[in-house]
Amino acid sequence: MPIRKLKPTTPGKRFRSISTYSELTKKPGKNQPVDPHKALLSPLHSTGGRNNKGRITHRFAGGGNKKMYRIVDFKRNKYDVPAKVLTIEYDPNRTCRISLLEYEDGQKRYILTPQGMKEGDNIIASDSADIQPGNSLPIRFIPIGTLIHNIELYLGKGGQLVRSAGTSAQLMAKEEKYAQVRLPSGETRRILLTCHATIGVVGNAEHENESYGKAGKSRWLGIRPHVRGIAMTPRDHPHGGGEAQSPIGRRKGPATPWGKPALGAKTRRNRSTDKFIVRRRDKK
Repeated sequence: MPIRKLKPTTPGKRFRSISTYSELTKKPGKNQPVDPHKALLSPLHSTGGRNNKGRITHRFAGGGNKKMYRIVDFKRNKYDVPAKVLTIEYDPNRTCRISLLEYEDGQKRYILTPQGMKEGDNIIASDSADIQPGNSLPIRFIPIGTLIHNIELYLGKGGQLVRSAGTSAQLMAKEEKYAQVRLPSGETRRILLTCHATIGVVGNAEHENESYGKAGKSRWLGIRPHVRGIAMTPRDHPHGGGEAQSPIGRRKGPATPWGKPALGAKTRRNRSTDKFIVRRRDKK
């Protein structure tokens, strides 16, 4: 999954780099990726950052290319049934690749593609599964020190943690009914031993080295220009106002447009889950 730097034939290509997509499954006899499995596609409605009343609740969002949602199996709840990796495909909705599995009973599902998994591999979700990339099993049966991803927080809900390209968590310890897992942010968190996780590191690790190269690439992704608070007026933002270009200069510190602390200030208040955090995440 190397990165290819484009030739500067236009100003927009001068600083742009993209993936070679060499790991994707190609159509027989052609240099084109295979089409997605239609039964696992779902329409994806674009909201433009607006809620059901038409009001913007997510600023600087809108536009972007139309795309279909790929239904990914985050639960991995088809136990003790071996599956074969048919294809590795591109997913426009996430940074990593997805793999199409075909189970012995003929059912097909998409999963996240970990590093090291390739077409033709056999994987399984089972309590007695081998410790190899793509296999899913309860954290209770995973050896300490193993790198894992797609981690459940609640049994049966499906993986919620560690799903981005190139990320992984490490199983640090097991005590009573909890395991200590170090997440990519540096946070160490307690998770129930009965929750499931998938072995390995999420693939497409080179994604972070891609360069958009031009504003248009952000627009393709549905990201509109972000306006700085200090460029606004005082009625639009707490950072606004002042003669010429002025610093933030608030006595209470930087804030969001609605007056909440911003730019690094801690805002997390969730006492119900504080007890599961063993160590706070690293400062960036």
